[in-house]
Amino acid sequence: MSRSLKKGPFTDPKLLKKVSNLKPEDGRVVKTWSRSSVITPEMVGFTFGVHNGKDHVNVYVVENMVGHRLGEFSPTRKFVSHGGKMAKSQAKDK
Repeated sequence: MSRSLKKGPFTDPKLLKKVSNLKPEDGRVVKTWSRSSVITPEMVGFTFGVHNGKDHVNVYVVENMVGHRLGEFSPTRKFVSHGGKMAKSQAKDK
């Protein structure tokens, strides 16, 4: 369910403060645990280290990402593969 239009999109105030103090040319990674923060136009051009539960995944923000959440670009689950010895041997043959 989406957030009320009256309230507006949620972005962590600490994150906005960090972004306002930096310049995109610096190339520094802004670490954050706030996966639920909505990407705003001020964030375009910055690289964020979004926590996925284990480590920080670097996410470079471009214009098409505005309106999405930071967590959408940092997957929390890792697909290993199905099968066992048979699947590995078939993968080697290809």
